[in-house]
Amino acid sequence: MIYLDNAATTRPSDGALARAKKYLTDCFYNPSALYHGGAEAARLLSEARAYLTAQAADPARFSLVFTSCGTESDNQAIFSAARRGNAVTTQGEHAAIYESYKELKNRGVEPRFAPLHADGSVDEDALLAMVDERTALVSVIHVSNETGAVNDIVRLARLVKQKNPRTVFMSDGVQAFGKIAVRLTKDIDLYSISAHKIGGLKGTGALLRRRDYTALAPFLHGGGQESGLRSGTENVFGIACFYYAAQEKFASLEGDGARIAALREELWALLDKQVFRRLSPADGSPYILTVSAGGRRGETLQRMLWDRGVAVGTGSACNSKKPHSRVLQACGWGGGVLDGVLRVSFCPSNTSEDVQFAAQAMNEAAHAFGGN
Repeated sequence: MIYLDNAATTRPSDGALARAKKYLTDCFYNPSALYHGGAEAARLLSEARAYLTAQAADPARFSLVFTSCGTESDNQAIFSAARRGNAVTTQGEHAAIYESYKELKNRGVEPRFAPLHADGSVDEDALLAMVDERTALVSVIHVSNETGAVNDIVRLARLVKQKNPRTVFMSDGVQAFGKIAVRLTKDIDLYSISAHKIGGLKGTGALLRRRDYTALAPFLHGGGQESGLRSGTENVFGIACFYYAAQEKFASLEGDGARIAALREELWALLDKQVFRRLSPADGSPYILTVSAGGRRGETLQRMLWDRGVAVGTGSACNSKKPHSRVLQACGWGGGVLDGVLRVSFCPSNTSEDVQFAAQAMNEAAHAFGGN
């Protein structure tokens, strides 16, 4: 099977699993325990925390809270920061942000959703126009999970703070961390990441927090783990896998990005342009290519491709039960385009041979569609 749905989840890294195994079978101790085994597990948490933080930010300015996933990180950030006035985000957010913003209305906070450009990036002028003296929070996805469009969160955070210095700025970085260069600035308060998008395990995530941002409230109460910000015994094995998978990713980040961008363009070049339309921007994440096969159903093509030995997505897996992508609708695409969406997303182990096989299968499935 040629697996090209890595924006949904990645295959866990064999190397990371092998290195982390000791924290599942031997050093399985509670990291809060005071004996030597507990201290060894706690040291792993400290090492992982320091390393993951340093890959995205200055550890002197930012700290990291381990969570169960990107969704938990997003929820903790939003419901800590948005407790009054209004909160601004984009129509291109992952469901973890979008649905949380809808919930804010039930809590007395006005949600505001900025429009998108056709490629999935936010309309910056429209977003900034929504920020006023009562804006408690602005959240902008770093890399669109639907199209791969990259938002300039450093620039947007700076402009938001210029307009209202009290506004908290956060970003969902799940599709960015370990895939493109990330460097958080003093204007970015919160940033969520996830392990299973980069070869780690499902069930592990983290929230990066600017150290002098003190309004972050715990989502879970109990034993006071994670400096009181996330109670519950830490998932040491999952965190170890996250740590070791990240080491692999960041060791070859730039080279992988360039090679995968070439694979993305090779795939696009091989697709039949009489059938497929490109929705992803050329300057987006190298890891995502979203296309539409006009007059076809993406779900049917997806099944046909699986039968041909290729796994691709039809958009965000979190919205797979909905007929059309909410984000792509917000980009302004009509039903003829929305019906036939396929999202191809890569990982470092993909090859040119994979791309050639996938392109042939996609072309064949699209041409055979009328008979199915």
